[in-house]
Amino acid sequence: MRIGELAERAGTTTRALRYYESRGLLPARRAVNGYRTYDDDDLRLLRQIRTLQDFGFDLEETRPFVECLRAGHPAGDSCPASLAVYRNKLTELDGLIGRLQSVRAQVGAQLAQAEEARAGLAAGAAEPRCELTQTLSQDAYATDDAYATYATDD
Repeated sequence: MRIGELAERAGTTTRALRYYESRGLLPARRAVNGYRTYDDDDLRLLRQIRTLQDFGFDLEETRPFVECLRAGHPAGDSCPASLAVYRNKLTELDGLIGRLQSVRAQVGAQLAQAEEARAGLAAGAAEPRCELTQTLSQDAYATDDAYATYATDD
């Protein structure tokens, strides 16, 4: 099949396919007329790449899965290198979850403090000052940075 058909069948763009080819993830075969040609194995490789990217893996993290499929394994995640990538991704996700849980707890505490101050204002107390703690701001930025790194594609 030609590049347009592969892109359509895989639900991606020809530009993405050329990029994958330039990164060595998709083979660069050409017919005598110079057109790129692909087969069902290439579609399988591409589907593996796209699925992993949908799960948050960056493009380079998909390489061991592609190499595993190219080596003839029925599934791209049956090789030791693929399993190592899974383990690393789980460790990364656990770290992100931990940071998000910490920020969530701090936001919850800040909300409780703000609601208490609002209740005091409604009861006629002096106007409360609304101040976020320095820790909350720092942790939120750290989590934003970690998420931005995680969510960025190659």
